[in-house]
Amino acid sequence: MSELFMKLSAYIHYPFVQYALIAGVLIALCSSLLGVTLVLKRFSFIGDGLSHVAFGAMAVATVLKLTNDMIIILPVTVISAILLLAGGKNRKIKGDAAIAMISVGSLAIGYLIMNVFPGSSNVSGDVCTTLFGSTSILTLSKLDVWLCVGLSIVVIAIFVIFYNKIFAVTFDESFAKATGVNSGAYNLLIAIIIAVIIVLAMNLVGSLLISALVIFPALSAMRVFKNFKSVTICSAVFSVICALLGILVSILMSTPVGSTIVAIDIAGFALFSLIGTFKR
Repeated sequence: MSELFMKLSAYIHYPFVQYALIAGVLIALCSSLLGVTLVLKRFSFIGDGLSHVAFGAMAVATVLKLTNDMIIILPVTVISAILLLAGGKNRKIKGDAAIAMISVGSLAIGYLIMNVFPGSSNVSGDVCTTLFGSTSILTLSKLDVWLCVGLSIVVIAIFVIFYNKIFAVTFDESFAKATGVNSGAYNLLIAIIIAVIIVLAMNLVGSLLISALVIFPALSAMRVFKNFKSVTICSAVFSVICALLGILVSILMSTPVGSTIVAIDIAGFALFSLIGTFKR
């Protein structure tokens, strides 16, 4: 045990570990805040769909050899989120069918582009890293961290400022609309925030595991608490602790960061389910 602590204290002084911890905590916090809203609105799977859209956009950015792939990834993901959430009621193809189409199509096209126009000699390694976040979070630059901090502050500020409106739209959109709340505008706001979170989370857990950051903290908190505010706070604390533990364990044990965080999320969900059972 003492060797592990010595190893951890040695690693913690490296800038790449500090960057990973800062970005991981902020991404986990932002994901958990909107996760409760998505679960209650029955849009839990949207994180997976949008992450695949981001993967396709990233493939295009790689082919174009852009130094900052956010120029393509963020706008494309935001537009897709708006089409899925805000415009869902006006389309002939709705809900899970639209998410499935966009998800599978983006993933397939992205992988095809990366193979037809390979950006490096190790296409399989690049794809694996993007899908599962194997090393991305440990190779962040200072610019990446500052970008993550800036976007996270914006997301948290928007959630806090518009908390009451988001609460109203989440639980009863029809009633909120009847009381004068512009539900369309707030659905649009939620869609944009989700897209930003998805793009940020790609570096932490990869495209295929993003849904875990959104779903597990919210569902875990719901096992124990029953009101929206308590669930949101518990979800945020749960997500941050799991992300911290996941990053530290992955560094000490040399395991993939994303998979380790998700495994800890699963263990946490099992623990909260047990607590909830005894509480009832």
